[in-house]
Amino acid sequence: MALSVTTWNINSVRLRMPIVEQFVQQHQPDILCLQEIKCLNDQFPAKAIKALGYEHIILHGQKGYHGVAIVSKIPLIEDHRQDYCGMGDSRHISGVVLHANRRIRIHNFYVPAGGDEPDRTINPKFGHKLDFIEEMKALKADGEDNTSSILVGDLNIAPFENDVWSHKQMLKIVSHTPVETDGLLEVMRQGGWVDLMRQGVDPAEKIYTWWSYRAKDWAAANRGRRLDHIWSSADLGPALKGIDILSEARGWEKPSDHVPVTAHFDL
Repeated sequence: MALSVTTWNINSVRLRMPIVEQFVQQHQPDILCLQEIKCLNDQFPAKAIKALGYEHIILHGQKGYHGVAIVSKIPLIEDHRQDYCGMGDSRHISGVVLHANRRIRIHNFYVPAGGDEPDRTINPKFGHKLDFIEEMKALKADGEDNTSSILVGDLNIAPFENDVWSHKQMLKIVSHTPVETDGLLEVMRQGGWVDLMRQGVDPAEKIYTWWSYRAKDWAAANRGRRLDHIWSSADLGPALKGIDILSEARGWEKPSDHVPVTAHFDL
């Protein structure tokens, strides 16, 4: 049975509902995970989302900042949110779907960006990011009995050389410094997670999901990074049929700087 799961840092869901509608009407994922919704739960455009066919919604909103949401055509149960680093930020939510005789927990993350200076002694935001990643190491892909897992989100780290436009030039830039990339790979290793976007892909192939607003012509410059991720427990790896990165969405009207990434499974 088919299942499609999309992750998208929407950078204000109320501001960008027109492109959410455009994406959903064209691609119809079963589950859509949004980050940086930037609104309280009661401000989320639930009526418009439900009109698109997503009757099941779980939210962890925050006024003006952060915020994550999972909207689904499939019933969501057992919603849970964790306060990583005890900061009170809305950066994680999860829910369970029952699909194709499987119980699957969907985790949706928005990892701190970390500021501009990769030194925690002078930049507390970078320290917060490293602490967040450290806490994520405890999250196990097979941590619940009889439950598969999918982890998606804007993890704000591009872990491999070809997840950035220039490995050499990015080594001292937040999102690709060795302490971050090593940390994220350790989250994967300790948790038993499979990096689905890199599964079966030539390591030399560039993969980007984010292009800065600072570039006058994002497509011509093409200085991208893979900041958005889809991971799974090992049992779901063989069920993956493909990953779609909708890079054209970066050129839509009033776009996010991130684009939708969708995993397609045959369960």
